[in-house]
Amino acid sequence: MAVAPINEVRKVINYAVTVIPPKKIMMGMPLYGYDWALPYTPRGEFAESVGNREAVDRARRYGAVIRYDQKAQSPYYNYIDEERRQHVVWFEDGRSVEAKYKLVSEYGLRGVSYWVLAKPFPENWQVLDNMFNIEKVIPAR
Repeated sequence: MAVAPINEVRKVINYAVTVIPPKKIMMGMPLYGYDWALPYTPRGEFAESVGNREAVDRARRYGAVIRYDQKAQSPYYNYIDEERRQHVVWFEDGRSVEAKYKLVSEYGLRGVSYWVLAKPFPENWQVLDNMFNIEKVIPAR
């Protein structure tokens, strides 16, 4: 399952704006992906958190084809590791974050807040810069 499927994010925002003014809402933005060992079993082993760049590198290493789920607006791929275990990896890319940023504009939200800044994801910053007018605010002393 995608980390933050756009259809589910939209459902949450649809509800949130009925109880909170949109300009007070900061949408969470994941800057990571998950590598799930298959078959997934509830209460079983949780997925490995991976950076988005790391996810692409892993796909390349295993010769996996990256696909894009149109409903979730999220990239993913399957691969088999050295121990012959099947995996599915869901992560974010420029297309998926652009879809989420469009929701911010569509609903007039205050902005976004990021989760897991420590994992490199330069595409996010490029999309952000291309879509929005970024103002750096220096607090008064």
